Amino acid sequence: MQLANSSHPASVPTLCNNMSARAYLASFLIVTTSVFLSTTSHLHTLATAGAFPDDDDIFAVDIVSKIRTDRNSTIKASMDFGHIVEAIPNGVLHPTSPNDIAALIRLSLSQPKPFTVAPRGQGHSARGQALAPGGVVVDMRSLNDHHRVVGRCCRMNVSAHELWVDVGGEQLWIDVLHTTLEHGLAPRVWTDYLHITVGGTLSNGGIGGQAFRHGPQISNVHELDVVTGTGEMISCSPDKNSDLFFAALGGLGQFGVITRARIALERAPKRVLWVRLAYSDVQSFTSDQELLISKRSAGGSGGFDCIEGQVQLNRTLTEGRRSSSFFAPSELDQLANLAIGTGSAAIYYIEGAMYYHDDTASSSSVKLETLLEELSFVPGHAFVRDVSYVDFLDRVGRDEQKLRSAGVWDVPHPWLNLFVPRSRIVDFDAGVFKSILKDTKPVGLVLMYPMNKDRWDDRMTTATPDEDVFYAVGLLRSAVAAGDLEQLERENAAILEFCHREGIGCKQYLPSHASRDGWRRHFGEKWSRFAALKRKYDPLAILSPGQGIFSAAGAGRPSRL
Repeated sequence: MQLANSSHPASVPTLCNNMSARAYLASFLIVTTSVFLSTTSHLHTLATAGAFPDDDDIFAVDIVSKIRTDRNSTIKASMDFGHIVEAIPNGVLHPTSPNDIAALIRLSLSQPKPFTVAPRGQGHSARGQALAPGGVVVDMRSLNDHHRVVGRCCRMNVSAHELWVDVGGEQLWIDVLHTTLEHGLAPRVWTDYLHITVGGTLSNGGIGGQAFRHGPQISNVHELDVVTGTGEMISCSPDKNSDLFFAALGGLGQFGVITRARIALERAPKRVLWVRLAYSDVQSFTSDQELLISKRSAGGSGGFDCIEGQVQLNRTLTEGRRSSSFFAPSELDQLANLAIGTGSAAIYYIEGAMYYHDDTASSSSVKLETLLEELSFVPGHAFVRDVSYVDFLDRVGRDEQKLRSAGVWDVPHPWLNLFVPRSRIVDFDAGVFKSILKDTKPVGLVLMYPMNKDRWDDRMTTATPDEDVFYAVGLLRSAVAAGDLEQLERENAAILEFCHREGIGCKQYLPSHASRDGWRRHFGEKWSRFAALKRKYDPLAILSPGQGIFSAAGAGRPSRL
């Protein structure tokens, strides 16, 4: 296993508790020069000359006491969900308040050679985006642990009257769900997986099946609290410090650490009619999806409240063991026979959800029957489940437990997520699913569903194709056997090369680019503003170095396992 090179090879020291504050800080500044500084004599002179005010002495000492440098802590913070790259930090901060994060950043900026800082929630990035080689990782979940009282978190506050919830950036969406449901309310947009943090998804976009109607999660935020790369704690909104507000939402952690978000709520349903509709050709599949996302008036024409789609490659249906948390074994046989009978390289299915309350169950069933009559799925291949709202939203969480039990959760995940313009989605299907991936049998999911661009705020940082409708395509595959990772990475590279060669015009979601030119192309017209805001809010480029967009002086880069 090859580790990331670090320009700061030592660790933050453990200091004695019985020292006076000034002596404690002086020892810290002298000893930690091997970690965070390139010149020991500089801070030694400052410390012994009494150049630090008393308040700063005490605050710096307090921050040092919350940084763990033991091997277990740094190794745990050196990996992410992707299990593809590794980058060992020199320390892990366990903050008790956002003030600690600001103090850590200011401490870094006080050094002749500042160290990098990366916030980490659940570490659900795939290619080292939440890592800080040779720097300090901020364990955001510590904020939750510190404020938890008798099993409940104090960093959530619901306004039932104004329909919003204030949540700490470290909070998990699953906990936001349960807290807001106590008031009969819920956020309007959900990612498929809820056991990730609010700050993490808002730093990327936060997409899901409700985005066709409400936009991504970042389009449903009223306010933010952000700790910037200058160590400032700033509250922002569309009307206050708006440049930071729009930069931080989808900003990949480049402008600050999101410590609070005010999120829009709506009345929560009780139950869900959960539907999957099978198709053997991509034209009918995409036409029906685009029809469904045009029915976007909430509670209006009887459309779905959540719309996604999946692509099931032929061999995953017709060969080997099959299992599903939705389909019964007999239904999987039915889908396999459809693939064989039609000779299709893939079976596509729309996944829809129609929300309802206890007093509207019968009318919802009628609305569903009416809606299905408008669609062109294969006759006899509509599958419906009636489940609770919570069970529907946490469906991937249940799948996670099964995968963990089978030992195939903590494996490499070379995921590739793309936004593909509607005008090229059939070309993408032909070049990828019917060519590059035609004879593959991946372990994992392939998602494919459309969204309306006018539900996205273009002032935000996330890059999307320049068409009214674009598709989210997620190749969420896992490497579970020897050689799988290399093979999946070759296929990912072939897909990206195909898109480039054919001018598909796609954009990466949860992006990863190897060069500055790659990032410039990714952001397109947004790049100049992106770079200018980086200079304003993180001028020394110390935040989220794992993204690889900007390089801080002396910062290491994650290394491939």
